[in-house]
Amino acid sequence: MSEAGEFVDYTLQMESTWERAEEASARLGEALKVYGASVGAVRGTIRDALKRYKNLAHDEITALSSELWEQPVFERRLAAVVLLQTKVGVLVNTDLTRIEGFIRQSGTRELVNPLAADVVRPLLARLEGRAKDRAERVLERWAEDPDPELRHAAALATGAATS
Repeated sequence: MSEAGEFVDYTLQMESTWERAEEASARLGEALKVYGASVGAVRGTIRDALKRYKNLAHDEITALSSELWEQPVFERRLAAVVLLQTKVGVLVNTDLTRIEGFIRQSGTRELVNPLAADVVRPLLARLEGRAKDRAERVLERWAEDPDPELRHAAALATGAATS
């Protein structure tokens, strides 16, 4: 694991409580393990990581998001989402492939919703030309995919409502 990944994982574990872990486990079910860190702790951890590791460019940001996502732990995956939300300005249309994988593996709409609304939607909004055309084709494919979470993400990212 990278130094930044270790920092995030360690900090999330230190910010956890068993009470929050029990509550989150009951809410999320069996799909993901939980540490029991609050959303605020996750956001603060990413903020601190970005201060500590100031020179993270596109490739390091996307690699760190994948590293955090790799383990099926809710707080690690939420940290990956927060990282992408924070650094959406460096993302490019080809990052939709990585995000698609995250959505397929999410295990909960608590991760799908912010990925679609706070990462994919602003990414699409700032793309232009061929990159925008390619991204829109990806979202059209998502909208027709058998995976209900991917269809839901496409609807959220493009402004269409789903349940």
